[in-house]
Amino acid sequence: MCRALVLDLSCKSEYALLALVELSAHYAEGEPIQIRQIAAEQHIPDRYLEQLLAALRRAGLVRSQRGAKGGYMLAREPWKITLLDVIQCIEGADAQSADRAKNPKSVAGNVILDVWKDAVQAAETLLKSQTLQDLVEMKDARNQVEIMYYI
Repeated sequence: MCRALVLDLSCKSEYALLALVELSAHYAEGEPIQIRQIAAEQHIPDRYLEQLLAALRRAGLVRSQRGAKGGYMLAREPWKITLLDVIQCIEGADAQSADRAKNPKSVAGNVILDVWKDAVQAAETLLKSQTLQDLVEMKDARNQVEIMYYI
């Protein structure tokens, strides 16, 4: 029996998105957030978060500020950073290139590869259409529903 198709979100990408959602939620304040605060709020190991934020900084998605009130903040507005930007930063722009480089030996193999390429393109289109701001708004809406549920 075949299992359902699963497109996994890597732990690295998930943690990066969680950190960026936290930074996005505080974007309007204009103040940097310390790594330990992000790590505690999103349950991310500090050392791992440091590495992810360094990669995000090199890609121009976040910027850092040194000093006692230092930390990290978004380098651009959260509505201008797409989920695809983040995934490509963390996983590399050519994450799917191995699948695309395959050269099937049969017509059926070509058909399967064509459909798979369409699926990857659809995923990329969706990730390109969703921003960090969208995630913050979805999170806030879900929090409101949970609060109302408990009242």
